[in-house]
Amino acid sequence: MALELAMEYGAFRTLRSSPHILVVSSGKGGSGKTTLAMHLAVGLLKAGQKVGTLDLDGDQGGLTHYVENRRIWANWRSIELGHPLHRKIPPSNGMDRTEAEQLDAFEQAAAALEQCDLVVVDTPPCDGYLVRLAHMLADTVVTPLQDSFLDLCALGPTDPVTHGIIGTGSHAAMVELARRARGRVDPGFFDWVVLANRTVGESVIKNSLAEAGLRIGFRIVSGCSEHVAYRQLFPLGLTVFDSSDEAGLESHFGRDGIDPQREWRVLMDALRLPINERGLRRAAAQTEWVRRKDLSLPTDELLDER
Repeated sequence: MALELAMEYGAFRTLRSSPHILVVSSGKGGSGKTTLAMHLAVGLLKAGQKVGTLDLDGDQGGLTHYVENRRIWANWRSIELGHPLHRKIPPSNGMDRTEAEQLDAFEQAAAALEQCDLVVVDTPPCDGYLVRLAHMLADTVVTPLQDSFLDLCALGPTDPVTHGIIGTGSHAAMVELARRARGRVDPGFFDWVVLANRTVGESVIKNSLAEAGLRIGFRIVSGCSEHVAYRQLFPLGLTVFDSSDEAGLESHFGRDGIDPQREWRVLMDALRLPINERGLRRAAAQTEWVRRKDLSLPTDELLDER
């Protein structure tokens, strides 16, 4: 235990030096973590931030595939798309790693991202040493949640009659342990956001989720609407932040009256991430360059002898 704490404290001192660390996690699979992580990364890129991404799910590697798809699509279409600086934890290949080996892999991956403004970390849907370490280092944790009592159980099981929260779920317990460990070496603010995905009708878990937030200690933010186009964007490495012209693709959105870019911008604002003024100026300059790069030179003005 003493060695583990010493290693974790060393990692904390190394990795807390610069970037704002945003961890995307959930207690179960199929919650949309990887889609969320990639959209947050690209949204931050569009805001002019230097963004890193870290894939802790070495075996599944969903975020890694998403980033690679984006590079392949951009090269094939000869277009310019912003890319996060990406690192991944190598797959285990069925072998159990010691905590020291896992920590070494984590530190090597994270060291390459220390000059970023923000780092988005995608986690596997299970507990483990690396998942706990990432949460201990996090400034912001975002947990996507489907409108289901089954998904809610990862945060807090409910009474079958009253639907009241009757305990602390496994994922919530893990986050709370990581939050306490973080507090022992850094009393800084740890923001935990549960992203409640939007449904067509009234949410069935709305009241129970609100009770869980008060009891466990997270704030609730409305997520984005379900849309089949999200499944079509992954193999291309694209997000809703990529305009149809920029992505070299006909838009999949807007046909049903939903404005996904607006939804995502509202979501990004609600996360209260530290998007700095320098980044905003960088984004404005990049947007102006993209707008003007295909315009012809103003030869009349250049050749005017007046």
